[in-house]
Amino acid sequence: MISATRNWLRRNRTTFAVGAGVLTVGYVATQYVLGRISDARERMSSDRIARENLRRRFEQNQEDCTFTVLALLPTATDNILAELETERITFELQQQKAAKLARNGEAPHPSEMGSTPPSVTDDDGRSMVSLQSESGIHASQMGIPSATSTGESPQDGGQQAQKARKSKLQLWNDLKISAITRAFTLIYTLALLTLLTRIQLNLLGRRSYLSSVVSLATGGINESTITLENNDDDNVDQAYGNDFETNRRYLTFSWWLLHRGWKEAMYKVEAAVKEVFGSLSPRDDIDMEKFSILTLEVRKKVEGATEADRRECRWLQFLLPPRDQEDFVLKESGMTTEPSAVSSPAPSISSSGITPLRRLLDETSDLIDSPPFTDVLTKLLDAGFSTLVDQKVAQQVFKLPPTSDITDASTSRITEILDVKPVKLPIVLALLTRQAHNIGNGVPNEYLQSMEQVRDLEAFAAVVYSSNWESEITPLNVDGTNTADVEIETAGFKTDSDAGQESIIDLGSASTFENAWGKAVDKSSVT
Repeated sequence: MISATRNWLRRNRTTFAVGAGVLTVGYVATQYVLGRISDARERMSSDRIARENLRRRFEQNQEDCTFTVLALLPTATDNILAELETERITFELQQQKAAKLARNGEAPHPSEMGSTPPSVTDDDGRSMVSLQSESGIHASQMGIPSATSTGESPQDGGQQAQKARKSKLQLWNDLKISAITRAFTLIYTLALLTLLTRIQLNLLGRRSYLSSVVSLATGGINESTITLENNDDDNVDQAYGNDFETNRRYLTFSWWLLHRGWKEAMYKVEAAVKEVFGSLSPRDDIDMEKFSILTLEVRKKVEGATEADRRECRWLQFLLPPRDQEDFVLKESGMTTEPSAVSSPAPSISSSGITPLRRLLDETSDLIDSPPFTDVLTKLLDAGFSTLVDQKVAQQVFKLPPTSDITDASTSRITEILDVKPVKLPIVLALLTRQAHNIGNGVPNEYLQSMEQVRDLEAFAAVVYSSNWESEITPLNVDGTNTADVEIETAGFKTDSDAGQESIIDLGSASTFENAWGKAVDKSSVT
């Protein structure tokens, strides 16, 4: 029996060996597959956590942009209101009318001393003379007493009348130009400040995120996920410009727009307003369609009449100072009293000798000069002017119903605009005078809200936040590690390496900001 069993095992030993081998290989393969599945599951969980963390971080960054704009806007508003004193001109006109009533023995009505510009349709004799004489109508045709009948010499009376005419007409012309220029300048300043703040905070947010990634990859953080906050103050952070002093100085450069850039924008807007609205008289009637056309003409002269003209328009001079004025900005804002604080050598510069602050300013300049910046700015201005013209002026001056109350907005709105009665120009000026305060100091700020509803603004911020990684990480080597090989998790901003996902950001070595923006716009249009 034992001998038979031994012989059977000897005859089938090959079969047993093969079977044992198959079982062993199957077991090893099963364990390998289970291990890979477990690793993939852990990686997916880790990636999901990292993506959610970065997404929350990006969304918080955009909220910070909104609060920053609201905090900075009053500074520019105060400067613009002080430069364009529409209320002072209105008060002088009211004083003239009150003086005229006093000479006639009439008491001024309380409403005449309000903030609304005085009417030009009253029986003010001298005002009528001044307005009509500009149209070629003699005073005798209007029944106004001449200088001879009042006991004055013709020469003295003519000089006084001419002086009164110039004073009255000049005040009204100044009021017209000031009210329109001020409202339009505030819209341009708000749009520029919104875009500049998005660029600044998203660049700093990207650098902060990169420093946390590098710290994690080189053992600086003993965690498997990327946290929202990075409180480390090591050399890696400072090498990326993520130190507090660099960030503080970089954000200070918004001082230029708040104190200098707005004035350059105002000069450009004022020249366009004078050219477009200069021929209008305070006694003229104006309808909704004409005001919209004139507003569009002003925008064409400021921004460009065609897409090619708008691409040629350069906004950098309004947002950032020239290089020879950068140290002046830092000094005026109280950041430093040392010369050459922007480009002087520092311990935390790259091998190319460029300081982190210099790199931030250069990249900001490139973004401002890029075509996507102009495209987004145009859409922000569309939203701002639409709020002013299509909502405030249309509803409060011409009494048009809101667009949401119209069933067929494409046809009914046009019919409403064509049927609306014209109003006197001073009524429109009064509204623009009031709306200037709402644009600059409104709580809540409807104009900022309308601009932030532009989808391309968030797409622009996402491209700034998630593009140009390679230029940030390539120059650095930490503890002998090539940081260019560090894997960057771009969270909600999908890359070409995400299989099965639609690409929005290209992080390849040949990518450019314009290419990334094109993909972002394509994705936005599809959704």
